[in-house]
Amino acid sequence: MILTGCVAFARHVGPTRIEAELLPQCWEQINHKYSERRLLVAEASMCVCVLTLSLVLSMLQQMLAEDKADMVREAVVKSLAIIMGYIDDPDKYSQGFELMLLSLGDPSERVVSAIHQVFIPAFAAWTTELGILQTTLIPSLLLRIEKLLKQGEHGLDEHKLHMFLSALQSLIPPLFSVVLQNAPFTHRVTLHGDIPPIEVTRFPRPASPLQDVATVVGSRETLSGLLVLYDYQLEHEGTTGWDSLLWVVNQLLPQLIEIVGGITVTSTTCVHEFSRFFWRLCRTFGKIFTNTKVRIICILSLLDALTGNGILTKATVPVYATGVLTCYNQDEDRKLLVGFLEDVMTTLSLSHAPLDSLKASFIELGANPVYHELLLTVLWYGVVHTSALVRCTAARMFELLVKGVNETLVAQRVVPALITLSIWVVCVCVCVCVCVYITLLERVKMQLASFLEDPQYQDQHSLHMEIIRTFGRVGPNAEPRFRDEFVLPHLHKLALGNNVQATERKRIDIATQLFEAYSALSCCFISEELMVNHFLPGLRCLRADMEQLSPEHEVILSSMIKEGETKVENRGIGQAEGSIAASLVGEDAKTKFLSKMGQLTTSGAMLANVFQRKK
Repeated sequence: MILTGCVAFARHVGPTRIEAELLPQCWEQINHKYSERRLLVAEASMCVCVLTLSLVLSMLQQMLAEDKADMVREAVVKSLAIIMGYIDDPDKYSQGFELMLLSLGDPSERVVSAIHQVFIPAFAAWTTELGILQTTLIPSLLLRIEKLLKQGEHGLDEHKLHMFLSALQSLIPPLFSVVLQNAPFTHRVTLHGDIPPIEVTRFPRPASPLQDVATVVGSRETLSGLLVLYDYQLEHEGTTGWDSLLWVVNQLLPQLIEIVGGITVTSTTCVHEFSRFFWRLCRTFGKIFTNTKVRIICILSLLDALTGNGILTKATVPVYATGVLTCYNQDEDRKLLVGFLEDVMTTLSLSHAPLDSLKASFIELGANPVYHELLLTVLWYGVVHTSALVRCTAARMFELLVKGVNETLVAQRVVPALITLSIWVVCVCVCVCVCVYITLLERVKMQLASFLEDPQYQDQHSLHMEIIRTFGRVGPNAEPRFRDEFVLPHLHKLALGNNVQATERKRIDIATQLFEAYSALSCCFISEELMVNHFLPGLRCLRADMEQLSPEHEVILSSMIKEGETKVENRGIGQAEGSIAASLVGEDAKTKFLSKMGQLTTSGAMLANVFQRKK
């Protein structure tokens, strides 16, 4: 009733008395202690905005910046959206843009939701009328994204990145509408005849009806007629004279690809955000556009990597794989994705390049179970590859992916092949199965044992290094039986064999890896029998190496051996209740041990989970 009275009064007295009598009353309430009163101001502003735009806009801007109630700021955003429909002064664009950015940065989800559902569509419609959607609004957001990424070299503001990209994503439907409505074929659109209905999955689900392309162009019938001509034009007649689409092809896409090509691929947030954006862009503009424009531009950019600009190690690879090649899910589309990932795996492996871009692709795709089968197909390609480098890469990818994959799928599709392929892959299987798939562990353990006992592998230095490193990684978290019956006895054998290693370089390499493995395992519970038969003998063999090769490590080993021997002496068989780490809780022993640890000057690992490696 109050709002109805405000509207009636405003219509009767006109703009002058509104500004002199009504709005001052509203302005006095914007800091009222009751949020309901402030909410009424926001809604009243929407009702009288047509008559007094400038003053209302300033009042709402102040409320948006200062009001503490979420529902009030939400109402302000909705009122601003209404105002966007009435503004006819181009000079107000800058103020509207700043209001959009201010709203996007709001801490309340309901306010941010309102900005995407009503304000941005209304603001985009106004900028479209002004003819500046493509020339000003979108370029302004891209410029802010570029600046943010440059500033983020020492720490990216991920919230701001999400803010800008989400706004850009909300502008995709109005951008596509501009392309359709300014196409060469618009005069040929007819709503009569046999026009096929729009497929349900043709467009991504809009955030609100105002973001539905059909709403923007007028109706679903109009949109259906435009889409038929749009696809035909792209497939048969090209883009000549189609300025709005040429801007997307020649300016927007290359700029986006350049931005992505400069992003460090280890930023998973960047990869995810840009992947979502490209997916929505490609789905909105359609399959023909994606295949003939987006994919070609991306591929040309990736081909530049072969000339040495290093883009294969940037975010372009995962964004292209997860944001473009996943847009459509028919057999030929999945084959394109599989082939691309296989090519990247091969190229990175053979060129000894970092694998971060491939890892990012696997992480992003692996989060969706729909792609597990596809990724396992890529892994199979890797594990049967003729190059050991590619097989090793496949092993690393397997370890990265497998924790999220159904155990049955892994058992049926992957492990049988992996455990017969190479020892490096078996080591990865151990890492995974120990922590995830206990039921598969026995098969992997048998295969690993056969490698260790095979005479042809006795002189394989890199093999032994990988095995020891694997034991150190999985030991603390392994099933106790696997650790007791397999890991500790084989570490003992490897330590014993290293005592007679003739090559000093190999001897110190193995000794260093053994030191790290024993340091990690010392934090575990070890029975007295294993302590006497394997753990202490292995430590003594290692100490014999370190006495000659690294005296500072020998100090630590001597302390570990002494503590273990003390434990054996003080307790009978079967009464041991703690790990070596637990036996060091006495303050004197702890102080003495830490003091000796501090004497180390090398980069060798300290006791896992307790001490940090010196830099």
